[in-house]
Amino acid sequence: MNTTMQKFGYPDTLVKEYQKWVVVLRPQQVTLGSLVLICQDVASKFSLISPEAFAELPYAIREIEAGLSKAFSYEKINYLMLMMVDPDVHFHVIPRYGTTRTFCHQHFFDHGWPGPPLLKNSNETSQEMNQEILTHLKNSWGHKNTCYFSPK
Repeated sequence: MNTTMQKFGYPDTLVKEYQKWVVVLRPQQVTLGSLVLICQDVASKFSLISPEAFAELPYAIREIEAGLSKAFSYEKINYLMLMMVDPDVHFHVIPRYGTTRTFCHQHFFDHGWPGPPLLKNSNETSQEMNQEILTHLKNSWGHKNTCYFSPK
């Protein structure tokens, strides 16, 4: 486990694990369903990840997009590789919404729509809410959903 995985709460926030990548729930929900896709290789530059990690990346991305679409019906999706604070190769995955989303009776906003996501303007969530989102995402990767989701 690398330091970026630790920072984002792995394994408690794990949505899906691959051989070379992990998908975890982003504790700060910039938009509903915000994730982090983290490479498990020891690499501080994208160009330094293993050929196996490069080969596996499209599969992880396809599952992320299918899972987020099923869970929350996003309109657009942004992958941000910032790596200014956390040293390991990772992407912030931000689903984008032109309208308010409601999940488990809480409203979620995309404060930056239609421009870039506003990372410092997250939707406040409790640990319990994050657990509900995490469970819903895991279930959307192939099982029944637990909490009612409304796209409006």
